[in-house]
Amino acid sequence: MKLIIRGAKIIDSKSPFHNKTADILIVDGFIKKIGTSLPNPDKVDELQLDNLHVSQGWFDSSVSLGEPGFEDRETIANGLNVAAKSGFTAIALQPNSFPIIDNQSQVNFVLNKAQGSATQLYPIGALSKESAGKDMAELYDMKNAGAVAFGDYNKSLDNANLLKIALQYVQDFDGLILAFSQDENIKGNGVANEGIVSTRLGLKGIPNLAEELQIARNLFLLEYTGGKLHIPTISTKKSVQLIKEAKANGLHVTCSAAVHHLVLTDEKLEGFDTRYKVSPPLRTETDRKALLKGIKDGTIDMITSDHNPMDIEHKKMEFDGAKNGTIGMESTFGALMTVLPLETVIDKLTSGKTTFGIETETINEGSKANITLFNPEPKSIFTKSSILSKSKNSAFLGAEIKGKVYGIVNQGKLILA
Repeated sequence: MKLIIRGAKIIDSKSPFHNKTADILIVDGFIKKIGTSLPNPDKVDELQLDNLHVSQGWFDSSVSLGEPGFEDRETIANGLNVAAKSGFTAIALQPNSFPIIDNQSQVNFVLNKAQGSATQLYPIGALSKESAGKDMAELYDMKNAGAVAFGDYNKSLDNANLLKIALQYVQDFDGLILAFSQDENIKGNGVANEGIVSTRLGLKGIPNLAEELQIARNLFLLEYTGGKLHIPTISTKKSVQLIKEAKANGLHVTCSAAVHHLVLTDEKLEGFDTRYKVSPPLRTETDRKALLKGIKDGTIDMITSDHNPMDIEHKKMEFDGAKNGTIGMESTFGALMTVLPLETVIDKLTSGKTTFGIETETINEGSKANITLFNPEPKSIFTKSSILSKSKNSAFLGAEIKGKVYGIVNQGKLILA
């Protein structure tokens, strides 16, 4: 592939071309030249788009796709196409398929399915066999097969000793442990954030304590064992404080926040719409503001869509019985641009690669072309026609968003939305 991208404003704080508008010549997957008014004697393809901005390729650290087992929700092929058209050049795939990705052959299966796609897929292996929380899965074998981290999606380990052993075990091969943090005993039968809204609506509540107690426990374990721990999708003010203190004390801990927790609150539950039923639950405005502050001061390392497609049968039902989850890749950039400045959004959509041991490429001559193309300005309403996923369970349907994703350049391919 030979391509000249014309008149693109480069947003990449690690690039010498940061905040400069330039042409970018890409040849065979590499950035050959960056400059103004680049000549085109060979008449290679040119790309010129309205108010075009480019950045390092975005990375989503928590994506569920369904396949194998739940192809009615999403397939790997279509999911990676959705990711590309949503601006993501790489995703970390959660292991919550059927069967669970808990061994080498399952890791190989999803990697083979992803071959040839412009968006790269990085599997997360289950921490415990069948994500049942009892016996440790084959972590070393999965690492050798290509798994970038280990965790049981949206399941908290009741067995503290299992987490302790896992944190110790993976240090031999520099592995990363994910610890979703929600005490199941305190959560009980809760379906929504415990507070004024849940009380008014008569919904069983999940207190902030369920998350915070588990995070405190997991940080104590990390302090004891050493190693690397990632806490995904934190949702409360106290959680931010706990992780900030742990980082100040030298612990190797990272964390993420989901887009919906940064933009939406439990006030959305007034109509009992199950699109807003997620795990952890949508919290209060106080928590939302604390998360945004944690993003800006660096406590929260990355932002994820926590993309989790659900078939209509598991969403079109009473709130108590509906499954948790919202799709999110298509709306991530537009939703974030309504609450955060552009450079912060780009930083939090790219910096997570380092945590997961994924190579990063700055926008510079000689670098691999791993680029996201976007326009940060236009405002629009997110509608069903904006959804490319097979499942339509988006918490952002009807919401005003800002910005437009044009596509990506990666793996020697140009994908336009």
